[in-house]
Order: sequence, then structure tokens, then C-alpha cells
Amino acid sequence: MWRKSSRSNNGGDGSCVEIALNGSAARVRDTKNRANSEVAAPEWAAFINAVKRGDFEN
Repeated sequence: MWRKSSRSNNGGDGSCVEIALNGSAARVRDTKNRANSEVAAPEWAAFINAVKRGDFEN
């Protein structure tokens, strides 16, 4: 099941990020380009932790 990010489309341009989780991986896609990529669970967890720490803030 795909879930849309609550932070998607803040600029009003139709950009959205969606994820689908399962036990061993996360699938990520851009709604403008439905091709998706799969990320292993440990890498997804590391990404989420980096976001929570603010590593990607400007």
C-alpha cells in the first residue's frame, strides 16, 4: 500500500513522494514519475534517522 508523505506538495506544484513498506524493504516513488526504487530496511532506517536529526536542513 502506497502512502503519500504529509510534507509533499508544500510548493503547490504537484510534487509528491510516496512510500510502501514491508518487513525487509521500503519502496519509494515520485508521483510524477511512477518508477520506484527499493531500499533495504537498514538503509531506510538510517535515512529516517538522518531526517529526524535534521541532517538535510538548509
